[in-house]
Amino acid sequence: MSELMAARNLAKRLQAAVAEVSPGDRIGAAVVATVGTALLVTACASGSGTSSAPSTGASATGASTAGSGSSSGTMITTASASGATFLTDGSGRAVYLWMKDTGDASQCSGACAGAWPPVTASGTVQAGGSAVASDLGTITRSDGTKQVTYEGHPLYYFAGDSGAGMASGQGSDGFGAKWWLVSPAGADVTASVTSFTPGSSSGGSSGGSSAPSSPSPSPSTSTSKASGGWS
Repeated sequence: MSELMAARNLAKRLQAAVAEVSPGDRIGAAVVATVGTALLVTACASGSGTSSAPSTGASATGASTAGSGSSSGTMITTASASGATFLTDGSGRAVYLWMKDTGDASQCSGACAGAWPPVTASGTVQAGGSAVASDLGTITRSDGTKQVTYEGHPLYYFAGDSGAGMASGQGSDGFGAKWWLVSPAGADVTASVTSFTPGSSSGGSSGGSSAPSSPSPSPSTSTSKASGGWS
């Protein structure tokens, strides 16, 4: 504020000096007056505003939001009930194989897929519990989605399961063939199971193999492991 007042006073004095000079000195006086006016304008500009630098708060928040997307993939892990260990997804939902499927192809579409939705791959397919990472794969369905496979078996949910810990589809023969839970060895589990505790895997398998107890990533490829056979 003191700089602004000083500039104003200087400009006034210069203007007064211009009025008092002789006609022969008018050109020099005009130059002096112009300089004084410029000083006044500069002082006003510097004293009246705030910093014009843009705030980065909003853009930083946007970048943080954009980078906060989930990086998790599809998890296939295990649970146990009725003396059997079988596959579930990471949230504890039972997954099934269908005896009508052959090789690495799914025969379930249309109304069948409505009742038995395929387990689709999201990001990297991972193994947990007694599931074996190297037995996981994917196939490409007719609609372009990636369906998770285990030992060559396309995996499905059952629409009749109300949520995690339910296996009401076990032993169903809907659409012309049996639906079974899947052991860590890739075999069908025929034990009588209707409910279970998610994540309750005992570490063993129903006629199965030993597998790492901690999740390990398996590449989500466009073709499944086709070496698995049907039991």
